[in-house]
Amino acid sequence: MILKPDRRSVVTGLITAAIASPAILQAKTPSEKVNLACCGIGGRGGAVVKELYATGLVNIVALCDTDMDSPQTKEIQALFPNAPTFRDFRQMFDKMGKDIEAVSIGTPDFSHFPIAMQSMAMGKHIFCEKPMGHSFHQVQLMMEAEKKYKVAAQMGNQGHSGQGYFQFEAWTKAGIIKNVTKITTFMNSPRRWHGKSFPGYLPEQPIPAGLDYDSWLSSAMPHPYNKGYMIGEWRSWYDFGNGALGDWGAHIFDNAHEFLKLGLPTEVDPVHMVGHSPYIYPQNSTLVFRFPARGDMPPVEMSWYEGQQNLPPLPEGFGTSVVDPNIPPPTSGSIDTKVLAPGKVIYGEGLTFKGGSHASELEIIGGPRAQEVLSHLPVVPQSPSNHFMNFVRACKGEEACRSNFAVAGPLCQAMALGIIAQRLNTKVVFDPKTQRIVNNKAADAMLRGDRPRKDWEQYYRL
Repeated sequence: MILKPDRRSVVTGLITAAIASPAILQAKTPSEKVNLACCGIGGRGGAVVKELYATGLVNIVALCDTDMDSPQTKEIQALFPNAPTFRDFRQMFDKMGKDIEAVSIGTPDFSHFPIAMQSMAMGKHIFCEKPMGHSFHQVQLMMEAEKKYKVAAQMGNQGHSGQGYFQFEAWTKAGIIKNVTKITTFMNSPRRWHGKSFPGYLPEQPIPAGLDYDSWLSSAMPHPYNKGYMIGEWRSWYDFGNGALGDWGAHIFDNAHEFLKLGLPTEVDPVHMVGHSPYIYPQNSTLVFRFPARGDMPPVEMSWYEGQQNLPPLPEGFGTSVVDPNIPPPTSGSIDTKVLAPGKVIYGEGLTFKGGSHASELEIIGGPRAQEVLSHLPVVPQSPSNHFMNFVRACKGEEACRSNFAVAGPLCQAMALGIIAQRLNTKVVFDPKTQRIVNNKAADAMLRGDRPRKDWEQYYRL
């Protein structure tokens, strides 16, 4: 269902009314529940719905998914049988905009942006799975919208509310983590596209009866339906997903990015690439991100290793992987802890740290300061709320989102630059002041992402 002029007028009217109504933006009293609409309720989206409902502080008032006939979406529908259902988020807002106070977005990477932009323009708080958007420019617009519409916005890198987050903050303030010059990050577990190659895009297949494929495509480049794009397979394709980096980078180096104030890199260099393709992500790749000095903090070189045959160099004494037992299972493949679980090594002044993903805590594994520091580690405060409770309390005016878009946006933009380097298999030189890629016109054009489909341009103007 392409957005017709009459629907566009209705949506624009709803947005205008929402902006004009201060009541929508007022914080709720602590005793009230937040009326939540859920976009994307299968797979990871369904898990997000359950986690938000488990806070005990939300009413599920609407369910939206482009395929309401799948077993995954039927499970969520059965849990909330009284919630109206929709296949198109635009219809949901047309009919229920005034009844919705917050929105969860658990859809594929490429479709986060239009849902988030319309939600924020209508004064709705949003919980958006990572990465925030599909392109550098989309993320920039989402950051600006969060500020403009004064909503609570949380990116779904849930480790950002766990003990690893609070430990990194405490250790940085105490000077334990300081003068970091090198970070090694890695994700070497199987991914959907490993072992596959395609000479082009997939051939057209009949659209399943229960799927609203036009709504599924949202603002993305048009492609004929093929099941090879669906149910998580979208992550393999540049046109739809953000690959292993967009999926796991936000879980692995997010704390370092925030507390070391890394911001945006000046260079991203694909120093190793196997199985480069113009359509899907490579089989193995190593990217080197170079972040400039920030105040009195030195420049940082961060290396990203992905692929099953692309293990990183590890320091002596690394030992076994750090694994957070609360990490949700991947939608495909597995986390192979016998080889190397996703994680990182951080090289600071006189200390070397190893860490895992999500909320896992750092361990000191070497360096001349190790014995001195281990004897007087600071107390790490317990998290007052998990990531989902933090968001709901932010909707109610009780807390601030820890992974708000002002924090998560530059992280996602740094990853977007890495994806451009992967896609072109070429070094990217970036000017953070002008926000332009200065050494390659094709790469610079990719900052804006693909041109939106007809009648979806409006989301770039909100």
